[in-house]
Amino acid sequence: MTTVNVNEISLGIESFGDDNAPLLLLAGGTTMLSWPDALCERLAAGGRRVVRYDLRDSGESSTTDPQAPAYTLRDLAADAAALADALGGGPEHLAGTGVGGMVAQVAALEHPDAFSALTLAGTRAVAPGPPDEDLPDHDEATMKRLFALPMPDWTDREAVAEFAADSAEILGDDPAAARAVAARVWDRTPGTAPPVQMANQMGMVFSRLDCTPRWRERLPGIDVPTLVVHGRRDPFFPVGNGEAIAREIPGARLLVLEEAATAIPEAAVGEVAEAMLALG
Repeated sequence: MTTVNVNEISLGIESFGDDNAPLLLLAGGTTMLSWPDALCERLAAGGRRVVRYDLRDSGESSTTDPQAPAYTLRDLAADAAALADALGGGPEHLAGTGVGGMVAQVAALEHPDAFSALTLAGTRAVAPGPPDEDLPDHDEATMKRLFALPMPDWTDREAVAEFAADSAEILGDDPAAARAVAARVWDRTPGTAPPVQMANQMGMVFSRLDCTPRWRERLPGIDVPTLVVHGRRDPFFPVGNGEAIAREIPGARLLVLEEAATAIPEAAVGEVAEAMLALG
């Protein structure tokens, strides 16, 4: 892992594959570890240079005050474009998962010359908060159970990992995988200050961003090959959100993972990698 300086900040990155291969840039949601190691390795084996990165205020990227971020969604989109240019210098394949998928959508719209293909995983086309009336919101029963979980001691690595496992079980994801990733995220977080740890584990900083203007109405303007990946069992961003994105981006392919919830499970890595590589 290393860092790259763009837009007067540092972004933490990790690379897989041949440095001379076509670049596939993975925007974290919010940390790079939202993208499974196995998927990165499979994409690299398919002939890509895979670079996953942390958004601002997470992992090895610049961290200031995650409780009051002095940047916007459009700034995060500009980071993606600048990072693609710094690493590859030409139009690149950009992928985003969760909130990183929102960053990727805006990046493709605001910086169309920077990207040659787009993958959007487990995301939606509206900012945090109430969705449009035609889009399904978070599953109410699931959210009630999540909010009932007591917050962990964010300075305690094992407590944070256990909290992640309990949350994953409620969401329908693999608790053991979530526990392992949370421990790795904790280790990569700069310091043990609770607001910073919470931002890294839960991405709460994103809910505080200025996400205007709306971008959903502009999705028909995306003219690069696009893959939309979504878990059939996702209770956080139900699958109707992915279906809407795929309808509104011309020619987009929708890949629904029938047994998946919010995370890409180990069993689906091969299918997802094959579909991403097919974009070029």
